[in-house]
Amino acid sequence: MDEMSLVTEYPQVKDLMAERPIFWRNPDYGQQAALPFSKADIFDAVARWERFAPYLAKTFPETASMHGIIESPLIRLDRMQAEWNRGYHQRLAGQLFLKADSQLPISGSIKSRGGIYEVLKFAEQVAMAHTDLTYMDDYSVLATDRYHQLFSNYGVVVASTGNLALSVGIVAATFGFHTTVYMSHDARQWKKDKLRANGVQVKEFNTDFSHVIQRARQDAAADPRIHFVDDEGSTDLFLGYAVAAVRLQKQLKDQHIKVDRQHPVLVYLPAGVGGSPSGVTFGLKEIIGPYIHAVFCEPTHVPSVTLGMMTKLNNNISVYDIGLDGLTAADGLAVGRPSRLAGKVMRTLLFGSVTFQDAEIYQNVARLADTQHITVEPSAAAGFTAIAPVIRNVPAFNTEKATHIVWATGGQMMPESERVANYRRGESLLEKE
Repeated sequence: MDEMSLVTEYPQVKDLMAERPIFWRNPDYGQQAALPFSKADIFDAVARWERFAPYLAKTFPETASMHGIIESPLIRLDRMQAEWNRGYHQRLAGQLFLKADSQLPISGSIKSRGGIYEVLKFAEQVAMAHTDLTYMDDYSVLATDRYHQLFSNYGVVVASTGNLALSVGIVAATFGFHTTVYMSHDARQWKKDKLRANGVQVKEFNTDFSHVIQRARQDAAADPRIHFVDDEGSTDLFLGYAVAAVRLQKQLKDQHIKVDRQHPVLVYLPAGVGGSPSGVTFGLKEIIGPYIHAVFCEPTHVPSVTLGMMTKLNNNISVYDIGLDGLTAADGLAVGRPSRLAGKVMRTLLFGSVTFQDAEIYQNVARLADTQHITVEPSAAAGFTAIAPVIRNVPAFNTEKATHIVWATGGQMMPESERVANYRRGESLLEKE
């Protein structure tokens, strides 16, 4: 389909082409659909996380206080909400929270969920195939020399713009797998340095993510002992992310947050290739139900999931096909073509999406630091950009009984120099308002 036909059939494509911020409401939201996964798949993943908890507690001391469970807090943002109201010249009537995946252990990002989970599953498969490990064993045994030696006969390969590389790379190398990360030109230098410090081989390419992942996939396919973590279509990544919903359900209960027709919950998720927000959204709908609504947030220069879903072409269209440059300061979202899973599974589960300009995420990085003393990376502040368009277009969501959750996807592992530079940029943009 050419550009003219796309614009005729889907008029908002014209706004995407012009890099104008938009709110897109999914016309298929809430319809019946046959999904490739079920609630049983989510609980299979929950059980695997629990089997590996003793291993994680032993190998990564930062998880010991949570007994090897990798989870992030749900933080109420009263001061940030007041500042948001001032900055956006609107009043958000309901409560505002941060789901702080920026504070997840090991890799400090949402990718700790899917990326680590996929490595755990591969390690379990290798161990089950070659040793007498049983499902009832204490999995901390996998940290012994015997297993490290076994895992050293296998490899793990992943392509990433940054955070998925950290989660997969650090954990795979810790098991003893030969671990190789393929990174695109938009990956941050500190992330490459961190990986190399953890014994991971980093291969850099001066091209965009879509080309890098093709190369990684080809190289991994040449050796049957190498496991490829496919950010464009992995079901294991997807289900690892979905487990977040089981944990969030309990956090909502603990904070006395109702979820029903009168008490809608809005969840704002940054989207790059679309795998992590799609996995989380699938989990939310399966575990929590119809009154929790997910909104994806993407840069105006790289609205890959929005474009794919809006046109129903999914991964068969790239932002480059409509003349966009794919450049954004939100490095975790710099993916020109969406995953094979994102659009298909989200067809009836995603409420809508919002696109934003980079300046806005820096402003929200500064606001969050000033009001709550919480630091996130620019990509992770994307959720704050979606609140205004959503409550403006759907007034029913701007009530005292509504709850708004911004999913902060990363940032804890940033070097101090990055934190300071991001904050100062946001501060200077706020001063210019």
